[in-house]
Amino acid sequence: MAENSYTAFNAMVDIIASPTKAFDGIKSHSSWFWLPLLLGIALASGLLAYYYSWVDFEWLIDYTLDTQIAAEDRAASEDAVRSFMSPTSSIVTSVLAIVIITFVIYLLQALYFHLANKITTGADLSYGQWFNFSAWSNFVNVFGAIAGFVVILMASSNQLPSQDLQVFSMNNLLIHAEPRDPWFAWGSFVHLLVFWVIALCTIGFSRWTGASMVKSAIISALPWVLIFGIWAALI
Repeated sequence: MAENSYTAFNAMVDIIASPTKAFDGIKSHSSWFWLPLLLGIALASGLLAYYYSWVDFEWLIDYTLDTQIAAEDRAASEDAVRSFMSPTSSIVTSVLAIVIITFVIYLLQALYFHLANKITTGADLSYGQWFNFSAWSNFVNVFGAIAGFVVILMASSNQLPSQDLQVFSMNNLLIHAEPRDPWFAWGSFVHLLVFWVIALCTIGFSRWTGASMVKSAIISALPWVLIFGIWAALI
């Protein structure tokens, strides 16, 4: 396929089916970051908006009080929780959190790869290219949101905890910790798609910089290993 006929939509397919081709295509098109960024935010936001408008909200409030607040503190906290929690407020805060967290993660990840490149390979790549790289590397997280929609559509009732939407999380797959368990948050943040993201970063970093796959894998996995390793050690 001629370079000038390769589009962001081609890259969206290739990042899953042929990552090397996708990274070759997006390297010189930094402005393409908008497609994976907007689709990722839209699907994640749409999932939570749909969930909070679908779930039995009175049940959700009771579930939140039972699982996240100690019994001795419930009486003092119940009125505040009930006054704050509503479908509208939950949707708004969730969407804002998704937008802010997504941008922060991509900005930090782009900075990390930008510095890693300068230190290890010195390839002529700009920060904007690495932001584009981050957006595309994380695009596969949309499958987590799609899986969440499937869970809702297949649910036998609308009394469903939000953590059940995280189909690929280590907590749902292996740990099965309760919300007040120290391992709950850790297991909820670690999910199978992280490994796919690391694999894509490895392929992309090697493709863009000429670094070996081993070096690229170490650079790509290091932040995740440090963050979740230290977090696990503190637990």
